[in-house]
Amino acid sequence: MDAIDREIVALLQDQGRITITELADRVQLSVSRCQRRVRTLEDDGVLRGYRAVADPTALGLGFEVLVFAALDRPGAVEAFDAAIADVPQIIEAQRLFGEPDYLIRVVSADLAAYQKLYESTLVQLPGVTGLNSTIVMKHSVPLRPYPVR
Repeated sequence: MDAIDREIVALLQDQGRITITELADRVQLSVSRCQRRVRTLEDDGVLRGYRAVADPTALGLGFEVLVFAALDRPGAVEAFDAAIADVPQIIEAQRLFGEPDYLIRVVSADLAAYQKLYESTLVQLPGVTGLNSTIVMKHSVPLRPYPVR
């Protein structure tokens, strides 16, 4: 990736709905050259998709919890990964080195909805030996683009 590719990625992260014409103008390329670069970045997996950023409260999902999960054995990872992928309230999950094994972001309507999910689904996940939940008070640094410039 060169400086122009990095600028294209930065602009698309910040303004995913920018037109190819405006993008080309901002990075000082012809429309066709810019379009080729964007296509190459997509084909190479640098740009993995485009999406809107929604307000969770407006969607009725303003209650967020960080869940730390411990598994009973390394062999449970594949089954655990497959199971959490099927839970729509889990919006992000990371496998960690050390303890705990996972950090999982869960959204729900409120505490009661989270408690129901916890009791009916989360504690039933394969290989789980322990869950520790922390309620998110505030997003001090909201999700933001990767620093590519």
